[in-house]
Amino acid sequence: MDSIRKTIFVITLATIYLLTIGFCALGAEYPIGSGNNDWWTTYPDQSSESGNEVRHPQWVLEALENKPVMIYVHKSCSWCLPQTEAIDELVKEYGDKITYFNLSAEESDMRTEEAGINYDPDGGPISYVPLTIILTLAPNADGQTKVIWKSTDQVTGKDWIKSHIEDAINYHNETLISRKN
Repeated sequence: MDSIRKTIFVITLATIYLLTIGFCALGAEYPIGSGNNDWWTTYPDQSSESGNEVRHPQWVLEALENKPVMIYVHKSCSWCLPQTEAIDELVKEYGDKITYFNLSAEESDMRTEEAGINYDPDGGPISYVPLTIILTLAPNADGQTKVIWKSTDQVTGKDWIKSHIEDAINYHNETLISRKN
């Protein structure tokens, strides 16, 4: 009788855990894959490096341990201005939930170069600005933590950025929960 109770107890705990993880995953709007609307683990389909592993810089990996990361590479130009304004507004709203790197494409900076080479959606090095990059952590099918990312060299507007920030936060929270268990 005791072994049956223990078995039921373990099954109940496992079910609660799986439901919790499932609800976190339901919060994710975009799937992980290689298409244009997916979060990427390798270079996406449209990249000249499609399918190859990304070499994430150490400063990005260190920042990801705490929260999702947004990197914005831009110039002080009229083309970048709408994206800059949208990002500034969202950083005020989500600044405590993400790590934000505001990088000028007009200055020589190792981080700007690394972001352009590693995260240009078309295969880098960066050829167009603004370059908006959002990275987070997500558990893979084996339960291991994987860096997922999304980038664009287009002026996307506030809604695109906001939905990806929120998605990144959901995936990051899911990863933290899976690490605790």
